[in-house]
Amino acid sequence: MTWIQALILGLVQGLTEFLPVSSSGHLRIVSAVFFGSDAGASFTAVTQLGTELAVLVYFAKDIKRIVIAWFTTLGMRLRERSQEAVPVGDRVTTKLPVMDRSAREAHERDAQRELDYRIGWYVIIATIPIGVLGFLFKDEIRTGARNLWLVSFMLIAFALVIAAGEHFGRKERPIEKLTTRDGLVMGLAQCLALIPGVSRSGATSTAGLFLGLEREAAVRFSFLLAIPAVTASGLFSLPDAFEPAGEGLNASGPQLLVATILAFVVGYASVAWLLKFVSKHSFYWFVGYRIILGLVVMGLLAAGVVSAT
Repeated sequence: MTWIQALILGLVQGLTEFLPVSSSGHLRIVSAVFFGSDAGASFTAVTQLGTELAVLVYFAKDIKRIVIAWFTTLGMRLRERSQEAVPVGDRVTTKLPVMDRSAREAHERDAQRELDYRIGWYVIIATIPIGVLGFLFKDEIRTGARNLWLVSFMLIAFALVIAAGEHFGRKERPIEKLTTRDGLVMGLAQCLALIPGVSRSGATSTAGLFLGLEREAAVRFSFLLAIPAVTASGLFSLPDAFEPAGEGLNASGPQLLVATILAFVVGYASVAWLLKFVSKHSFYWFVGYRIILGLVVMGLLAAGVVSAT
């Protein structure tokens, strides 16, 4: 791999990781069309560490709050279960307590902590399916799943799924209304991202839309949901990034590092842009782009300009 190739692929990773267009599919297409070879699934997984670091930095306050709330609330509930219930009196009153400002603020803090605690659990639960499937099918993900016919087909097919989610989703529930069912369904949808061309953010966000979540809420939880899975995948693939399966572009350590840093910088800007974009616009823009790109790649494959493998 040359330095130009490493820089371009790092840029592509940062630009596409959080958009519902499939970063792994784009890396596969760009490396095949412009460089005549495959950068490999391991290169993709490792450079994703840069984009996930961008998520960690962008959502640092949220993540810190969720982690603290999860451990604090879990500890409190374990202690409560170990203690016997103590009666506090049988007197019943129909008067509602009047809450002063400090009481209201305390109530709001408790409500936020409860939400953060639940989100922490939802992320844990939702990460289990992709962890299991990713481990069981790791060899297929690195080889057969990267066929460009499959990538281009999935770009088009899942574009229609995203369009259906945008059309039929009620988009009425904020992130405060997130449930265990939402987390589990979005976690199962994340498994589809193991196939290049689907898109992790596209799969999980679309599942959120079908479940009735607001577009911004679905995207925000999608970002949080990706952190453990993508980070684990990147660390697991780190040793293999320098030895691609079969023939392929082989990045040196410095090239991989620079590509990952570039992916972080561009990815951070991409996160900020997408959250602002989805608050005012639909996913239909990405649907059109995916279909056009899929058809172009199919045309190149049919004409023999690029090889599917």
